[in-house]
Amino acid sequence: MPAKQNPETGKIRVFLVDDPPIVRRGFQMLFSRQPDLLACGEADNGPAALEKILALKPHVAIVDLVLKVGNGLDLIKQLRAQRLNIKLLVFTMRNDALHAELALRAGADGYITKEEGPEKVIEAIRLAMQGHRYVSPELAEKMVSQMTGRGSAAESPAEQLGERELEVLDLIAQGLGSREIANALHLSIKTVESHREHIKIKLQLKKASELVNYAYNWVNRK
Repeated sequence: MPAKQNPETGKIRVFLVDDPPIVRRGFQMLFSRQPDLLACGEADNGPAALEKILALKPHVAIVDLVLKVGNGLDLIKQLRAQRLNIKLLVFTMRNDALHAELALRAGADGYITKEEGPEKVIEAIRLAMQGHRYVSPELAEKMVSQMTGRGSAAESPAEQLGERELEVLDLIAQGLGSREIANALHLSIKTVESHREHIKIKLQLKKASELVNYAYNWVNRK
């Protein structure tokens, strides 16, 4: 079944959200060689992306998780809250099951790692426009392993933690303290500390240092 196209241009209009300009330029060049794709706009931060996407109403947005201002997960949630008819694809350096889980929970239609290359994004766009999701085979295998119980509880916090707790775990793994996490997630420090305590209880950890080590090892595991 062919991908749905814009009747005015005959092409799928794609908005690019990524910090490095070279990534956005690369996609523009790549799309220019495709008969059915058109780069219709771009932004390097969350607030600008939200404003432009609401104005341009593209068919697809490609979103990195790490942006100059804001982050990709929050942008995906904000766009879903607007109930737009848009496909949202994550294109990121993060190749772990935790970030894929968070992105899909937030409302992403696909998750592509930058290791796979931008060509896979083209495949994911066409699949998304046909109503399908795309996740890299390696990440899909990890996620299926967790869902079917082949991973141990220590390897699968996604099964035990809520979405916000997973976000806190991710930021702990990046070396952020409670104040920095609070700023990143727009929460109070007290709320972040509460999340940390709940995570420790669920993962049966006693010390803050154990939580930090656990978060880093799990998020960065291969």
